[in-house]
Amino acid sequence: MAQKLAAGGSGPAMDDRRQAAVNGTVFGVIVAISFCHLLNDMMQSLLPAIYPALKADLGLSFGQIGLVTLAYQITASILQPLVGLYADKRPTPLALPGGTLFSLAGLTVLSAAHSYGLVLVGASLLGMGSSVFHPESSRVARMAAGGRHGLAQSLFQVGGNAGQALGPLAAALVVVRWGQSSLAFFALLALLSGAVLWNVAAWYRSHGLERLAAGGKATLSAGLPKGHAARGIAILLALIFSKYVYLASLTSYFTFYLIHRFGLTVQNAQFHLFAFLAAVAVGTVMGGPLGDRFGRKYVIWFSILGALPFTLLLPYASLFWTGPLTVVIGLILASAFPAIVVFAQELVPGKVGMISGLFFGFSFGMGGLGAAVLGWLADRTSIETVYHVCAFLPAIGLLTAFLPRVNKA
Repeated sequence: MAQKLAAGGSGPAMDDRRQAAVNGTVFGVIVAISFCHLLNDMMQSLLPAIYPALKADLGLSFGQIGLVTLAYQITASILQPLVGLYADKRPTPLALPGGTLFSLAGLTVLSAAHSYGLVLVGASLLGMGSSVFHPESSRVARMAAGGRHGLAQSLFQVGGNAGQALGPLAAALVVVRWGQSSLAFFALLALLSGAVLWNVAAWYRSHGLERLAAGGKATLSAGLPKGHAARGIAILLALIFSKYVYLASLTSYFTFYLIHRFGLTVQNAQFHLFAFLAAVAVGTVMGGPLGDRFGRKYVIWFSILGALPFTLLLPYASLFWTGPLTVVIGLILASAFPAIVVFAQELVPGKVGMISGLFFGFSFGMGGLGAAVLGWLADRTSIETVYHVCAFLPAIGLLTAFLPRVNKA
């Protein structure tokens, strides 16, 4: 069934018209998934948002903070491709509401965690929640796309980015004021997400599976010589590495950078982080439709390599210019991910769950590994050194020149 889903838009003209007629874009489902992505990622982003409080209360080093991120990201990174691979063989609609229970448990543990070990347990439970949510919800977004895969992926992704932006804002307004125990209030959002996803799962079971069957006559071949798809996937993973290690430097340590270099309060630093993450959300919603219209390879070119001049300037900027520079960096970098995911799905037709899980999981894993390494670097040098080193990561975008061409890519 998953093979029939993934091949939409790649068959002969008659099959494309048949599929487009049956699979019109279902915006209600996409918006519901995007809203749940917002709730999921807002809950997830509360973890790095409370790092300053955890550092002060538990006496953690930057390295230990990096390991917390690593525990969260690696848990999701390892499990997501496995969940996606399983779902390719046996689509599981009820996994969507079921996965919210892990996020609920993770935030509940974190709200009462007064030891480093419990913080690691709570972070790992959050990672498990993401590992279940992302592959299946990405599958539903593609299922409801009606051939507009870049748009559907962007709308799905922007929910997550909006949630990541709201996390620091919620932390600044609620957690900083009422403390770590207030995380238990946000855990209740998992119940709301579960209720919405229960209805999405009902659509998945009654209509989505029919869409899988309706796409059965579309061809499954990407039309690439042997080995080209594997080379393309490797290049795309390298681009994900550059993007998410750089993003880890901002999501995990930007508040510390602003506090240390410019003397901002924790609350003001959180507002700066919110502005950056809001720009990431806007960039994400732009990337998918632009890829549908102009070709995903061009969007990837611009998104990764185009951020380089601004990342090189950031370590030398004053406080006045640091805000605008991070907003521009967020806008440009974020437009890549929807294009990269859809490009990869077109390189390997028939493996939507596995590819989605691989790329979401790899992005989480690289973010976690990057946070751990950058925390170690900050402990041994300075927080400013982190941004001098990371400034060159977007240069990896030059590898885009070696991507194969697939359909509109």
